[in-house]
Parts: sequence; structure tokens; C-alpha cells
Amino acid sequence: MNVVTLAHTADRTAGVQTALAALNLDSDDNPIKGRKILLKPNYNTADPAPGSTDNETLISLIDELWGLGAASITIGERSWQSTAQVLEQKGILPLLQEKDVTVIIFDDLPQSDWIEIKKPGHHWPHGFRVARPVLEAESVVETCCLKTHAYGGVFTMSLKLGVGCLPGQGQMPQYMSALHASAHQRLMIAEINTAFSPDLIVLDGVDAFVDGGPMTGERKKGAVMLAATNRVALDAVGLACLKRLGANRAIMDTPIFEQEQIARAVELGLGPGSPVDIDLRAADQAGALYRDQVATILAQG
Repeated sequence: MNVVTLAHTADRTAGVQTALAALNLDSDDNPIKGRKILLKPNYNTADPAPGSTDNETLISLIDELWGLGAASITIGERSWQSTAQVLEQKGILPLLQEKDVTVIIFDDLPQSDWIEIKKPGHHWPHGFRVARPVLEAESVVETCCLKTHAYGGVFTMSLKLGVGCLPGQGQMPQYMSALHASAHQRLMIAEINTAFSPDLIVLDGVDAFVDGGPMTGERKKGAVMLAATNRVALDAVGLACLKRLGANRAIMDTPIFEQEQIARAVELGLGPGSPVDIDLRAADQAGALYRDQVATILAQG
């Protein structure tokens, strides 16, 4: 069973703490303890959350990872334009230094550190490349936002986060050009995720875009934090949260498991193919009603 925990709160620090505590990771199968962590945030741009990862969410997650026994934590990221400028604009670098977190800017990797992935049946015409630090990490942790995507993705949560592990337009532009020009963009997003598997994902839905995105859009208060160990389960619950808020037609008019990102990911064996295979749990009593509302939407498939 794929567990997703839901904390209903507008407090990002409390939300991260509560959602992760409900996953019960501090046990014999703790995927963090003693491991070198590669933490992938959502810094496509420096726009305020949900346009990008909120500083409070990231620092709260880092604190929890240290508490779970991480051996080291490294942020790895590739933004739409200059990653260095995005991190500077976010004001996150001094905070990361205080938390003893190192940063790898994927923009700066040599070509030899972009590993080619080619698999039969994929929709990438010439395969794609993934940053070596992601592939060689002892444990990958992701934190994403709750939002729609106006440029072909339909939604951007955990599965879409994988795009930032590929080289950008300033390095090897053929990969992003192939993705954005393809009628199979959503299938290709799912296929990126065959290259690596995160051990933990936290979704910040305190604020959400219900139309537009990924940088700016129509904003609503989601007041939710999700945590999971499976990205397909998490994205499915995230879509149910967007439906609860009332999102655009691309979200509202399509069943969750018929969304192309989800359907292709299921086909590739990356996660559950039905709501009955997802155990959605309220992280505390305050989130019980919210959980029930989201579970009802999720159950519709």
C-alpha cells in the first residue's frame, strides 16, 4: 500500500513536521538514516510559492532530514535560466550554509556528468540525459509545489520535478527543445522518472495555482502539506487536492488516473494505478475532514 499523509495547515514548518511524522519513517526501514541525501527542490524560477519552493518549507524539510539521521545533504538543481541567479534571488544560500547543506548547480556540470538514458518504447527521439549526482545519490528526496502547468504539462508536482534533472537550454538545448515541441510531452515527463526513484517526497500545497503556472497563475489557499514515498501516489492525491479547490478544465474534466503523466507512469511501473492502492491518511485530527474530502475525490479515479 502506498501511504500519503496529509496535514491541513497554513503553517509550513508545522505542516512538514506533522506530515513526515505521520509517515513513521523513524524506524528500521528509515530511507534517510546514514545516507548521503540529494535534495531536489522546485527552483525553476525565483517566483514566490507555489511558483517555486518556499524557503521555510525547504529549511523545515532539511531540519527533519537531519533529525532522521542523514549523513549529508546536498541540494541539486537546474533552473529555467540561471540557477545561480535564482538561488541568489530566493535568498536561500545563506540559510543552506547555516544548515551545513552543500549545493550542486547542475548548470555547471561538465558534459561527462550528464548520463545518457535510452530505453525501448520511450517517446524521447534521441533519449535524454540526467545529472550524475541524481543517479549516484544514496537517497533522493524531493519537495514540490501544488500547481497547474500552462505550457503542456497540465500539472507540475513530483513527476514534473524530474525535468529539472535534465540539461537546460544553456547546456544541451536539444533535450528541452524535444520535450517542449512534442505532442507526447506528458508521456516524456513520466519517462524521465524511470531513471531514478526518490525515497521521500514532500508537497507544499499551502498555496496553489489552480490555473496558469508554473511561475505565476491563479492562486488559491490550499492549506495542505503532503508527504509520501511514492511520487505517483503523491501526484494523484495532489490532483485530488486541485479538484477540491476548483481548478481549470484540464484538471477538472479529466479523471486523475487518465491524466497522461499519471497513466504513463503507471504503465512504466512507477506507482499505483488505482485509488484503492493509495492509503491517504490524515496526519492529525485537524486534517481528518480535509482528508475525507480529498479521499472522496481520489476514489472517483
